Amino acid sequence: MPKIDKPPISGSVLSDPVSGFVYPPSWIAACTDASSLERVRQGLAILTASGKVLLRGYTTGTTAAAACKAAILSLQRPVHTVEITVPAGLTLSIGVTGLDGTGQCRKYSGDYPSDATSGLLVIASATPCRETELFAGEGIGRWERDTPRFLKGDPAISPTAREEIENAIAEALREIGLFGVAVSVCVPKGSEVALQTLNERVGVLGGISILGTTGLVEPWDDHLEESIYSQLATATMPVLTTGRIGMKYARMYFPENEVILVGSRIDAALSRVSGKAILCGLPGLILRYINPDILKDTSCKTVEEMVPDPGFPDLLLYELSQYKQKRPDVRVVITGRDGRILGESP
Repeated sequence: MPKIDKPPISGSVLSDPVSGFVYPPSWIAACTDASSLERVRQGLAILTASGKVLLRGYTTGTTAAAACKAAILSLQRPVHTVEITVPAGLTLSIGVTGLDGTGQCRKYSGDYPSDATSGLLVIASATPCRETELFAGEGIGRWERDTPRFLKGDPAISPTAREEIENAIAEALREIGLFGVAVSVCVPKGSEVALQTLNERVGVLGGISILGTTGLVEPWDDHLEESIYSQLATATMPVLTTGRIGMKYARMYFPENEVILVGSRIDAALSRVSGKAILCGLPGLILRYINPDILKDTSCKTVEEMVPDPGFPDLLLYELSQYKQKRPDVRVVITGRDGRILGESP
């Protein structure tokens, strides 16, 4: 669990540094644990409407970054903790084991009970060399075919997670004065745990994926779900989004609206909205929500694979038009990963 190195929070203004959400004073008043509120202020936890505090965890990308940094630093000394700056901008102190060029870190999932990768051990080994290289070993899945972002055989390491790992490696090299290092990362039980994930369905075989848009695992339970529904019930034309990338672009396109992350719970969230709403984000979850059979009779395993197809714009317009007839009170805006609007409700 992350350490706290700042005094307890005071006053009634509290916001989440990850999402930007400003917690209502009534939520703050419902929580009597000052140390828990401090974790919320630091972005290490989420406050719910009931006053309950839920802890965030670490993604596989953050776990791998910590293992790699520990491996490099351990070339000079034993290592027990490392500082990792996650993509969300927070710097975390993470427990590791590092000795003689080998670093180990177990994935911490916080208060997200259904995380299949919780407690999974990630091991990295480091060897000094002239140039820095990163290798994906046992237990890290690989793509079975070409996709818009990956080639067949590429390790399933997302660009954001790779950047986080590479930053951790660079920090460790600077700290101990090395010019280059070869780092190999493996997940001994990755292939076994991957069977409990959706990897095979999206075309990743042989292990888990190394992921993490923010570097943090969001907690979820009934308390958090009700808190989100409380936000939706009082918001004027809220913008619902399914993930962190969608949240980023939703805030850019709709700066005057309250943006609320609902994940895959789109239908339940929309049922709590009073009045009109906007649904904004990447095409994957949104199009599968609009049409659960959208991949049927296609050769694609994911919606992302459909996007480069010349016929996708027409398909997108058709699906959005059909949904508009069913839900005229919901405006849908689909963006690409680069922020470009791919389509929106007519």
